[in-house]
Amino acid sequence: MTVSRLSAFLLVIFVLTGCGGRAVLGLTSQHVVKANAAVPAPVLNDKTGPKAVIPIFVATSRERSDNLSLPYSAKRSPTLNFARVDVGIPPSHKRGEVEKSSNKPNPARDFAATAFQPYGNKQVFIDKINAELAKRPANQRELFVFVHGYNNNFADSVFRQAQFAYDYGLPAVSVHYSWPSAGSLGLYVYDRDSATYGRDGLAELLQLAAATKATKILLVGHSMGSFVVMEALSQLAQTGHRDVFRRLSGIMLAAPDIDIDVFQGQVRDIGELPKPFTVLVSRADSALSVSGRITGGHPRVGDGTSIAVLQKLGIVVLDASDLDGGSHGVFASSPTLMNMVRSGQLSQKVLSGDETPAGQSVLADGTSVITGAASLVIYLPARLLGAVQ
Repeated sequence: MTVSRLSAFLLVIFVLTGCGGRAVLGLTSQHVVKANAAVPAPVLNDKTGPKAVIPIFVATSRERSDNLSLPYSAKRSPTLNFARVDVGIPPSHKRGEVEKSSNKPNPARDFAATAFQPYGNKQVFIDKINAELAKRPANQRELFVFVHGYNNNFADSVFRQAQFAYDYGLPAVSVHYSWPSAGSLGLYVYDRDSATYGRDGLAELLQLAAATKATKILLVGHSMGSFVVMEALSQLAQTGHRDVFRRLSGIMLAAPDIDIDVFQGQVRDIGELPKPFTVLVSRADSALSVSGRITGGHPRVGDGTSIAVLQKLGIVVLDASDLDGGSHGVFASSPTLMNMVRSGQLSQKVLSGDETPAGQSVLADGTSVITGAASLVIYLPARLLGAVQ
């Protein structure tokens, strides 16, 4: 492929994924809180903002930066850095969107950080998470671990997790893994190398999460971040840390940008997958179509062409091809999906095959279930088909 053709493909990704304009946190020195101090309670305002604040605990393999707008850079750190970032949700926020500014965020209309608390070591990180868990009712002491995708700077990815947690109404404590994406459209290859580099840090974070007092841990990876997830799980399995898997209440890979052959090799390396294990795919995901062409035309796991393969691997497949446009970011932007999760129509029990919610019907071939006015198709793994036939 010529450089001009590659540039054209990357431009398409830029348009399709809506990654134009880099976000900044909007921090000043007044927002920095010492590790041994309590983070001040946020001042909420339905007009000037923020209307809500989402605390996010961060582990990152990015290097620390002196720039408070982006306190962690695109450079790769040999050790994990830890922090807490409180993210304000603007009063004008629309579900599924991340309203952002590349200059100085306005809390009335943009996502903006309200506090930043860096931690010196992993034990402080664990202690702070446990303190946050202790504030929750016993049935809500869960962790939501999110791994971002390609072309994200630190602010982009933290804001996306805050948006997801807020719009879905997740009661869990948010924990973010930020691997060193360049946050630049033209550096796709750098990001792929960084995704491989980032597996060690995520494996370490999952061990730390398992050491907290959380009752459940939900792990979500998006796009290239799904590759980081699979590599980290493979590493844990091969280094004798499968005990971490027992702490995971579910794994979802949304629009995974992984070669299907590579993915099958990762599954073999992992062995028995944690359950429920869910992959969200879409034939309408044009960004993955472009990614597939850049990488030689081979199918990507998230492009919807390998559903039968995923079923045989014991994976639940959510086909979002006809769900609110089926875009690369539909997992975080779809109002229909948000409503299904909030109502319980799409729950852990459903993905485990233990429950069939109202509105579902088994197709004639007994291999899939349609939900949400035919907008989402759930393909059950082979091991569960007998339960619904």
